[in-house]
Order: sequence, then structure tokens, then C-alpha cells
Amino acid sequence: MQEIIAKAASIKLVIFDVDGVLTDGRLYVTEDGTEIKAFHSRDGHGLKMLQASGVEIAIITGRTSKIVSHRMNELGIEHVYQGQRDKVPAFEELIDKLKIAPNHVAYVGDDVVDLPVMTRVGLAIATQDAHEFVKKHAHWQTPNLGGRGAARDVCELLMEARGVLQATLENYLS
Repeated sequence: MQEIIAKAASIKLVIFDVDGVLTDGRLYVTEDGTEIKAFHSRDGHGLKMLQASGVEIAIITGRTSKIVSHRMNELGIEHVYQGQRDKVPAFEELIDKLKIAPNHVAYVGDDVVDLPVMTRVGLAIATQDAHEFVKKHAHWQTPNLGGRGAARDVCELLMEARGVLQATLENYLS
């Protein structure tokens, strides 16, 4: 775990996939074709706390959804790349734009489409319920499932590694 903490301490940017990471991966579609996704509120608050600690957050997802745009806007996440079947070009554009080396980036994924980016970053993270092949190529796995606290796990790992988690949590006692 010390190696993971050391990697996590150097992270300046964390990129999240959406379906299966920020959601449980299920897609609800109504009769009229309206898509519905469920996001966990504690994951959202974790993202806000992580941003406040100075870590950049981005989204790279293969699907395009107004729901994702709305939720990321609510969370203040400005780096959102949707409709990225090949996620590498978005990754390269993002790190170039932010001037962040790949070894200072974490990526959180759950399926094989995430591997091309996961293999390029300093800290590759798989959700607990990720595909087994993805887990084999991850440095760390979240204790919780995608859409069920996995993003919060990542946020707290990174804040702990930066030495700010305890103080951040204790701020809520006052």
C-alpha cells in the first residue's frame, strides 16, 4: 500500500470514466428513449472535496449524455470529454492543455475501453466490480463498487496521500 500512497501523492489530475465508475453501469432508458443515470451523492461530495484540495478532475467517457453534462456542471467539473470511443486523443489533449505529465495523472475505469489510458498514467485505478482483465492492469482497486462509493474511495485515497483528508473531514465538525 505504501507504493500506492507514494503514487497517489504525486497526482495532480484524476480522470474518471462515467458508466460503471460514477454510475453503477446500468443504463435506464424510458419508452420515449430518455436515458436515466444514477449518481451517488457521496461520490459527488468527494469530487468537490478533492477539487478543493487542489487536484484537477476530468471526465472522459465513450457515451454522450445531457445528464453527464448537467451533473458535471453541478459539481464544477469543467474538463468533460464525451463521445470518446477512443479515449487516448482526449487524454493527450487534456494533459497538453493542463501541462501535466502522464505520471502525475490517475485514471479510474471499469472496462477494457479504459485500458489504453490506464496504461499511460501514473496511477491506474479499477473499480471493485471492474472487468477482471482491467483489474489485472490496475495499480489499485476501490473497496466500493462503481456508482456506489468508488469515486469517493479514490478521492479519499488522493486526499490521504496529500495529507489533507483528516483536516478536510474535521472541518465538518465545526
